[in-house]
Amino acid sequence: MEIAVSALNSRSHEGNGANSASSNLAAAKAALLRLGAFAASVHEERVRKVLQIIESTTPCSIHDLAVACKLSPSRLEHWFKQQTGVCLGHLLTEQRLRRAADLLEHSYTSVKEIACVVGYQHASSFVRAFEHFYGKSPGCYRRQYWSQKTGTKYSQPPKLRAG
Repeated sequence: MEIAVSALNSRSHEGNGANSASSNLAAAKAALLRLGAFAASVHEERVRKVLQIIESTTPCSIHDLAVACKLSPSRLEHWFKQQTGVCLGHLLTEQRLRRAADLLEHSYTSVKEIACVVGYQHASSFVRAFEHFYGKSPGCYRRQYWSQKTGTKYSQPPKLRAG
């Protein structure tokens, strides 16, 4: 459980522009701490397994998690919400968008390619979700990140040298 809690700690303190106080990851962390009072219960192990799969697999779907936990997708969603107080779909979306923000900050990959990498079939759906979560488009997020990092207006990541 310490691995999942530490992973949740590091993610919930990232200030990528999202309101971390209302973070689904922070809520899942709090639920894990509550579950910690029940040493090595079946529920704790299953929550840990779900969180580890989410951390290690990008993109990850509810169906993938359900297969790993040997539950139906709807049962897994209901059970996870009951155990943690966090909607599993929202947790997956938040994880995808944080991964996308990381890719926007550290690569030249196009927004369309990033959308595919993090599990969106359509770039428009990705852009809509990103704007809802971060309050700005992926392109604007990238420009603002590099403007702040380099101190210049409309800057981009430094060019990688072929080598």
